[in-house]
Amino acid sequence: MDNREIKRRRMWTYFIDATEELIKTEGIQQVTIRNVAERAGYNSATIYNYFNEFSHLLFFASFKFLKPYQVKVGSEMNKVDDPVQKYIVAWQCFSEYSYNNPDIFNAVFLMDLGDHPENLLVHYYELYPADLLEVPESLQPIILDRNLSTRGRFALSGIVKSGLLTEEKAEELNELTNLVWQGMFSNLLNNRTLYSPKEAHERTMKYIKTIINSMINNNN
Repeated sequence: MDNREIKRRRMWTYFIDATEELIKTEGIQQVTIRNVAERAGYNSATIYNYFNEFSHLLFFASFKFLKPYQVKVGSEMNKVDDPVQKYIVAWQCFSEYSYNNPDIFNAVFLMDLGDHPENLLVHYYELYPADLLEVPESLQPIILDRNLSTRGRFALSGIVKSGLLTEEKAEELNELTNLVWQGMFSNLLNNRTLYSPKEAHERTMKYIKTIINSMINNNN
């Protein structure tokens, strides 16, 4: 690694760590380019020398807050062998943490990050390689992939292998469950529902379980 690359990575971490601190102290809604620059000790223009879009900086900083979720989902999924229950557990953890941390999950999973957002995860683990070591290799595809559809397909692979669903039906299930969560999550994030985070989570899981049971039962 040459000196230019070392400097680039060092500057990245300055701004990411400054953004993380602002999220902790003021909340993600109050994070601005100017606030981040001031916290890091640079001017606003410097940030754009290292990040193409402000959403990329929010993504990197927000991803650091996913550690409790990553630990939880990895632990809980390893406790069950039944592929259907494993899929439900994956959703249970994702749903619970997303409703309790809506701004963080929006920044990581739903915010428009421009072209090739998958590259951001590669860069993240180049900067923070120790974080990757904490995730079991067998679960890395479901935990680390930003794309909800891809994550869902991986979580459903055991159900397909067991013969409970065909590939086509699994794809339908994946799409339906994602739509349920996205609809409820968007309503909560935009204050368009009277549900509390706990109620939104419970209703989401109720609908997801209903869809899963219906599709598996109708497939047999």
